[in-house]
Amino acid sequence: MVNHSIKFEEATEETIDLAFSDAESAFHLLRQIPTEQRAEFLERIGVEIEALGDNLLETASVETGLPIAERLAGERARTVNQLKMFASLIREGSWVDARIDRSIPDRKPPKPDIRRMLIPLGPVAVFAASNFPLAFSVAGGDTASAFAAGCPVIVKAHPAHAATSELTARAILKAARESGMPQGVFSVIHSTRNEMAIAVVKHPFAKAVAFTGSLRAGRILFDAAASRPEPIPLYAEMGSVNPVFILPGALRERAETIAQGMKTSVTVGVGQLCTCPGLAVGIGGEHFTQFSEKLNELIAEASPATMLHPGILQSYEAGTARLKAIAGVETVQSSKRADRSKTEGQPSVFTTDFGTFVKHHTLGEEVFGPSTVVVRCRSREEMHDIARNLDGHLTATIHGTPEDLADYATLVSILENKVGRLLFNGFPTGVEVCPSMHHGGPYPATTDSRSTSVGTAAILRFARPLAWQSFPQAALPPELKDENPRGIWRLVDGQMTRESL
Repeated sequence: MVNHSIKFEEATEETIDLAFSDAESAFHLLRQIPTEQRAEFLERIGVEIEALGDNLLETASVETGLPIAERLAGERARTVNQLKMFASLIREGSWVDARIDRSIPDRKPPKPDIRRMLIPLGPVAVFAASNFPLAFSVAGGDTASAFAAGCPVIVKAHPAHAATSELTARAILKAARESGMPQGVFSVIHSTRNEMAIAVVKHPFAKAVAFTGSLRAGRILFDAAASRPEPIPLYAEMGSVNPVFILPGALRERAETIAQGMKTSVTVGVGQLCTCPGLAVGIGGEHFTQFSEKLNELIAEASPATMLHPGILQSYEAGTARLKAIAGVETVQSSKRADRSKTEGQPSVFTTDFGTFVKHHTLGEEVFGPSTVVVRCRSREEMHDIARNLDGHLTATIHGTPEDLADYATLVSILENKVGRLLFNGFPTGVEVCPSMHHGGPYPATTDSRSTSVGTAAILRFARPLAWQSFPQAALPPELKDENPRGIWRLVDGQMTRESL
């Protein structure tokens, strides 16, 4: 049963200042809390989220239109599991990248003892995403990785799921109390005003920002972060077309199977995933036609479905209208009527040729929703030209055979410089939460292609290196002491070891 008693209020500058002042105080206390206690805090958040039961999922479904069984139950599990993943990471401890170079006093000049590791940045602001009310929201990967690094977190909740955000925030605050975390380790603020978002980024106690959303909003916040008296990093994930290149061998072998996978990947979640494949490229011919016609047929049969909120539907419809209006573009939409009272988006596919695609940059821009653009090339050189002129994206996919990969090695090389994750014979939707995952990419996919918002490397966004020179053992952090009490991997005089010194 959905809880209708949830209350929240519009944030003010005073609210934001109070949250950051408490976070700054909490940061210095958090540095003194043992790692095991912080790991237990992360795990406790997961326990409290699960304790919210069906109320959390039902509330999220009411606010977003996302189905409970097919989506939200799995998203809750992902949220809890990534909290556990970061708890395990900090328990093991080697993520701090400890490095020790011992002194050589009789060298000329003498070499000092230098020891280096990563330490937390300070209070972190997290902007929740609209399309993942749990896994990329209040207790999502950004919050989990910041907590793991040792940073207090101030979340700017997304207004599209404010009640879900408030329920989750209560779970985090309860976990903080029961885990002995300092007051101010976590706050959530609600606002629909752009100036409040800027105030969050510009607060002098903020040391880093994580954002998932549109290119326009991300760029505004990035510029605000860079223009501060003390510029800070803003890790923004802002959009991606996630191109799919279908090579001749794959088309000969399984054109219709690839079309089926493409349709599923485009329409899952009503296309409201940052890894939705919005572009498919191949060389024209019998097998490419087979692929294209099958995809058209499948999209025509696909059912419209409820999008997250009216604003996203309006943006989607505006985007598809722009593509329809381009001369040389063939449009196929779902033949089933969309119900606007239910904020339903119609799946669409737009087919064009190389010449038209290169004339209209709009065809290569993200339309957030269940649509894709199919481009028919005449040669591998035209495919290479499309790849070279791509903006930065989160992913690119290649469908091919081993022989295709050898023949199109140049295409593979081009794409390696355009994306953060390169897939072979798969589809980009479905981001595995694991240590090796990289969810980022060159601009404008993100503002820093070196960083990821998924996987254990996400913790590195919220840490910085500090070197201690000639410090006595008693004054060093445990990770840098000779006896290595935590048993972590360290680089000692150029050699990786877990041994004590």
